[in-house]
Amino acid sequence: MNRNLPLRPLIAALLVAAAGTSHAQKAEVIHWWTSGGESAAVRELANAYQKAGGTWVDAAVAGGANARATAINRIAGGSPPTAALFNTSKQYRDLIAEGMLNNIDAVAAKEGWDKMLPAPILNSVRVNGHYYAAPVNIHNPSWFWYSKAALQKAGVAGEPKSLDEFFAALDKLKAAGLTPLAIGGQGWQEMLTFSALLVHVGGKDTYLKFYQAQDASVIDSEPFRRTLTTMRRLRGYTDAGSAGRNWNDTTALVINGKAGFLIMGDWAKGEFASAKQTAGKEYGCFSGFSPTAPYIIAGDVFVFPKTADAQAVKAQHTLAAAFTGPAAQVAFNQRKGSIPIRTDVDASQFDICAQAGLQALKDPSRHLAVADMLMTPDMYGNVQDAISKFWNSDASIDAVSKSLRSALKP
Repeated sequence: MNRNLPLRPLIAALLVAAAGTSHAQKAEVIHWWTSGGESAAVRELANAYQKAGGTWVDAAVAGGANARATAINRIAGGSPPTAALFNTSKQYRDLIAEGMLNNIDAVAAKEGWDKMLPAPILNSVRVNGHYYAAPVNIHNPSWFWYSKAALQKAGVAGEPKSLDEFFAALDKLKAAGLTPLAIGGQGWQEMLTFSALLVHVGGKDTYLKFYQAQDASVIDSEPFRRTLTTMRRLRGYTDAGSAGRNWNDTTALVINGKAGFLIMGDWAKGEFASAKQTAGKEYGCFSGFSPTAPYIIAGDVFVFPKTADAQAVKAQHTLAAAFTGPAAQVAFNQRKGSIPIRTDVDASQFDICAQAGLQALKDPSRHLAVADMLMTPDMYGNVQDAISKFWNSDASIDAVSKSLRSALKP
């Protein structure tokens, strides 16, 4: 799920006139969903397209950055796929600016996306009044997951309701010989942990001042420094094997009861589901330390490369409509672990974690856009580099603060 990829330099190097080759009703779709849960989820989208009369040509590329680079190369090189997966972010803004994507205004108008989508999602897919991406889900990347068996073994009575209770639970897990906090030592996972702490330790205002306003003065504030101190403290509760570990392998530690907690997006539920585990039974979840905690909104979208070929455009519109239809939204999101973009689906079909997410969507005051909706890919990448260096070294709070101030410079 590596979300960062600078686009403009790559586009500038590769941009050529895009060719309008005919794909008929075949749709080649580039994505990076290759784990067990993700593969099961993307099959639901393929099924929806095939039911609409199309032929799905799967083009899976392992790793988000690799898949996006492949898509950009193909688009810029004149042999675009029919659709390509991106995160709900600014990752594809340069493609729009270069005129390399088709809009799907007709589908958006028919489905009433302007009334249906939460503001953070709408602001990502609608640019200059046109819809350039079809959202397929809503993820919160800062859920806390836990193994009920691990917590029981460690004598942890229930979900922590405060940061102090969370650390008390981590101490008990450590004393029981378990890994208290599972984390994969990859830059995007470290960044995800930082963002979750910035929300739940630093607070909503601190999060927005840093990511949205890009106000460097907030870095020296007490809530921000407390966030960094908390992150440094967390490192003592991880395991020696975390370096370079993939997110799904990290999630497996909680699934197998070897680790207590995991901070990860709700795509992790796909892995729990693949392991035949049920929310509320083998594992639990909470999105913050209070019922009104801020709820970060992220997700996945498909963009549609520029083509003048009528059959290819038809295939793109069919894909967008199929992906966002009620039946596909339920089937896909149940597999993916996310929640639907639609508000007209039966919430009772979803597990307790998804139902909590759907409840959070009803309160716009809790909504926060994910960080890479608020920053350019380059700036986001610079922040991630600073956080990763901090996590993987003994750098001081002052040193990382200096790096972060530099990262915010345009």
